Amino acid sequence: MKRFVYGITAALAGAALAGCTMAQAPIAGTIFTDVRGGVGVTGNSGAKKVGTATCKGILGFAAGDCSIEAAMKNGNITKIHHVDSDTKNVLGIYAEYTVKVFGE
Repeated sequence: MKRFVYGITAALAGAALAGCTMAQAPIAGTIFTDVRGGVGVTGNSGAKKVGTATCKGILGFAAGDCSIEAAMKNGNITKIHHVDSDTKNVLGIYAEYTVKVFGE
């Protein structure tokens, strides 16, 4: 019986730490994540325009185009100044990752 309890406890702990749907972040909480971070910077001047691209996941299924290229197209940007990201994750059940491209 003791082995069974340890086994269940280990399985639940592993599931809580791994999560079904994880989003990329510089730091992630196992219960809730809402993090903003920088992805990259260039030597180009000016950040007059902003373009975003988002991917979403729920219950282990994820879809979307959250590439820098998609964000550039959405913001009509040809020269990148810098790129940021937003990450949200709730219990590994719901995840959202957004790339924000700033430039001209």
